[in-house]
Amino acid sequence: MKAQALVARNIRRLRVGQGLSQEALAVDAGIDRTYVSRLERGLENPSVAVLEKLAIALNASIPDFFIVPAKGDLPPRPLRAGRRAKN
Repeated sequence: MKAQALVARNIRRLRVGQGLSQEALAVDAGIDRTYVSRLERGLENPSVAVLEKLAIALNASIPDFFIVPAKGDLPPRPLRAGRRAKN
């Protein structure tokens, strides 16, 4: 797996694992939501500074973006669409 695809997969894995929308992650990281989308689709190469912002927002470390999935691991499923019910 190429590094760009690996980073894209792990950004999404971490975000979905925490139940964050792309918009929420973007706000927490101080970047544009469309940039998060492009990162997750492997259309952009994030700088180290952006990886650091994302790591802080996701309570992760930069090496977490380079974890190679186990053979047969499926990509993270998308979050359920629509507005969340308020607790």
